[in-house]
Amino acid sequence: MRKSSLFLPLMVLAGPAAAQAPDATIGKRVFMRCMACHNVTANAPNKIGPNLYGIVGKKAAGVPGFRYSSALQKSRLTWDMATLDKWLARPAAMVPGTSMVFAGIAKPEERQALIAYLKKPTP
Repeated sequence: MRKSSLFLPLMVLAGPAAAQAPDATIGKRVFMRCMACHNVTANAPNKIGPNLYGIVGKKAAGVPGFRYSSALQKSRLTWDMATLDKWLARPAAMVPGTSMVFAGIAKPEERQALIAYLKKPTP
């Protein structure tokens, strides 16, 4: 067996999609759509929406001092990658009765980039 053929299975397994992780820099730009309603800085006040700093991995409706809809309070969601992706696609479809007035982000790559940014926001 030739040396170069040893690496072929690894390249097939990884594939081009595996090499492209969501880009938090693009996510920061996508977050500009959210800035009117949300902060993403530690200890910043809530706005019309809750502060989203450190939100990934937390329970929904859990930011202190923010008044959530009863629908979101009853949702029992945890903001993991899959839940955030579905929420960002269309919040009202995921939690009917939510007070978040946002149509959603249609492009999956933009949602993934935004989630990458929310995982570790940059100044």
